[in-house]
Parts: sequence; C-alpha cells; structure tokens
Amino acid sequence: MIIRRRLTAGVGILLATLTAGLGTALPAAADETPTKASPKVELVLDVSGSMRTRDIDGQSRMSAAKQAFNEVLDAVPEQVQLGIRTLGADYPGDDRKVGCKDTKQLYPVGPLDRVEAKTAVATLAPTGWTPIGPALLGAADDLEGGDSTRRIVLISDGEDTCGPLDPCEVARDIAARGIHLVIDTLGLVPNAKIREQLTCIAEATGGTYTAVQHTDELSGRVKQLVDRAAEPVVTPVATKGADSCSAAPQLKAGLYTDREKIGEHRWYRVDVLPGQELRASVSVSADRAVNNDYGVLLRAVTVHGREIVRGSESGTGRTDAISSGLRYPKPEQDGTDSEDKPAAETVCLQLSNSFSAPASVKTSPGMPVELTVDVVDAPDDAADAAAFGLGRGWWLLGVLVLTGLIAGLLFGWISRWRIAVWRTN
Repeated sequence: MIIRRRLTAGVGILLATLTAGLGTALPAAADETPTKASPKVELVLDVSGSMRTRDIDGQSRMSAAKQAFNEVLDAVPEQVQLGIRTLGADYPGDDRKVGCKDTKQLYPVGPLDRVEAKTAVATLAPTGWTPIGPALLGAADDLEGGDSTRRIVLISDGEDTCGPLDPCEVARDIAARGIHLVIDTLGLVPNAKIREQLTCIAEATGGTYTAVQHTDELSGRVKQLVDRAAEPVVTPVATKGADSCSAAPQLKAGLYTDREKIGEHRWYRVDVLPGQELRASVSVSADRAVNNDYGVLLRAVTVHGREIVRGSESGTGRTDAISSGLRYPKPEQDGTDSEDKPAAETVCLQLSNSFSAPASVKTSPGMPVELTVDVVDAPDDAADAAAFGLGRGWWLLGVLVLTGLIAGLLFGWISRWRIAVWRTN
C-alpha cells in the first residue's frame, strides 16, 4: 500500500513537472518565431498656396486632397505603419530662406489612429512655398530604421520652388543610400515641366509617376500604392561591384542592387558546379538625361579572361531602363568518382554600359542597377541552344560559313554551265 502511494505520488510529480516544462517552453518557442517587419509608408502632401486653385471636380485642389486622404485613411491595411508629412503648410511670407524650410511631419510613422490622422489633415490650409527637396529628405529620415519596405507617396501640384536643391538629385541621393526606399509621385496639374520633375523623382528610386485630375483617381491611386507597400516583395541585396574579377564580390542566387556610372565596368563572381546552368540578367535605369544611342553589355568570363558567353541590348530615344541577360550551362564531368565532390568553376560577370550624357548632367551617384542571379540544373536535352553553345556564337558561325561555302560553289557551277551553253549556241 505504501509502495503504491509512493508510485502514485512519483507519477503525479513527474506529470506536474512535464506540464510546467511544456507550459514554459511553448511560449518561448512562440517568441522565437520571426515576425516580418511592418511596411512603412509616408504620404507627403503639397500644401502650398497654389493648392487653393479650384480645378478638380469643381472644388479646390486642397479640398480634393483632403477628401482623398480621408478615404485612404479608412482603407489603410492594419499591418502598414503610416505617417503624413506636409510641405508649404505654415509659412505664408516672401522670405525664400524661411519658406524653403517649411516642411514638417504632421502625423508620425507608426500604427494608425484613423481619427487622429483625419483630424490633423482637416486643419491644413494652402499657405506657402513648394520645398519638395527638403520634404523628401525629411520623409526619408522619418522612415529610417528596421528592415521593412519603405515607400513615400508625394502629391503635388507644382514644381519645387526652392532651388538650387534639385529634388531629382535628392531622390538619387536617397536611392544611393541603399535603404530600398521607393518614391511614387502624383501630379495634380497636367503641366510638362511638373510632369518631367515628378517623373524624374519617381524613376530615381524605381517608383511611378501618375497624373490625376479627379478626386476618385487620386484616392484610388494612393490606396493602390499603400496596398502595394503591404504586399510581400523580394528585397534586393545591396552589393558593390569591383573594377576587376579578382576583387569582385561573390554572389549566390538572388536579387541584387548596385550603382554604375556612365561608361563604367562592374565585376561580380558566381560559382557554377558541373551539371548546373548560370542564368543572369541585369537592368540599368536611365534615371537622368542621357544622349540617344546607348547599350548594356553583360559578359560571362573565366578567371583567366576568356569570354564564355555574352548578352547585350541597345536602345535609342527615351527608355526608362535597358536590360540584358545570358545563360551558361556547365556540362557534367565524365569519369569522376561519385564520392568526389566536383569542383565549382568561378564565372566572372562583367557589366558595361555605353551611356553618354551632356556635360551638365551629374555622374554621381551612378545609375541604378538591378542584377538577378540564378543557378539551376543544366538542360539534359541536346536540342537546347544553350547546351550546344550557340550562346557563344561558334556553332552558329560555323553553320553560316558552311552554308555560304555551299551556296558559293553552287552559284559558281551554275554560272560556268550557263556560260558554256551560251558559247556553244
């Protein structure tokens, strides 16, 4: 009887211990689950004096913007941290130096209190200057910190009035920080100069420009951009290509961003095992005024300098981005022991461009580069052009030479036969 009681007590203590252990262990495991950082968005609204103009659906531009903001604030996804910044909202005077500092954060970036944010927007009245450049710098600072996606949505009805600080150059400098911040712009006036400036700001960071002339268009587009910030995206990894293969960064499969100056060469390295195929593509964005006729070249080269394969593309006129790509399949090694690990080949990727620009255009920072690297199983089908090496041009060149030779011999024989018949007759 005593033994049974001791056994029962021992089992009870053991179960209690296990229960307590599980109770403390489970929350810890839950705490260790990584949570994705909430995306950050800041709406930057132009509140300059020109926003008094009544040309949007019979009301002023400011009234249309307030109505659109109220609709947007009602629809912001819960996971988005949203803030609001204004420009030209406080200083009504003529002192340029003071007016060009007139930008402030109206609502801090963070979890959204819809009532508080709407109340803040309701107090705005068209007032002063249009310091777009300083407002963008302030918004970039507002969004700093963390690894979440960041987006600025700029709504304006005019050009920046605070030169020589060019807002387009400001956008390029923001992009060069490598913080993956996208600026989208919306123009309320169909003016060529305004469109050119707002387009340049957007393209410098991979964003978009939209012209809107109605309240529903404004609210619909801003909603779309805020929702886009909440969508899962692949964040590119910032890298820095070198001026030679030996000093180049080692890349694995993934998406990368870099900067390349006009006429510059950038090098990267990728390891490719036997039986694998390297697929690489690159896009260079023309985020500034460039001359007509330009091109992009992507080459795969051995560490000894022998070219393996190349991809190139050229363009003329106005193009936002120009892209090229290549494929390099490395065949399996024959006669190797299955237990021996095959050695990888280091492939050097060289990116070159043939852009040119007027002397007034700044070359720094370089143009945005997006590089995609993928390493997959090489094709087994010999009919694949890449497996034949056609990407290197030699097979195609041989076929063309052989065809030309046969055609030449045949043409010569027919010509001699016709001359002989003519002489006979």
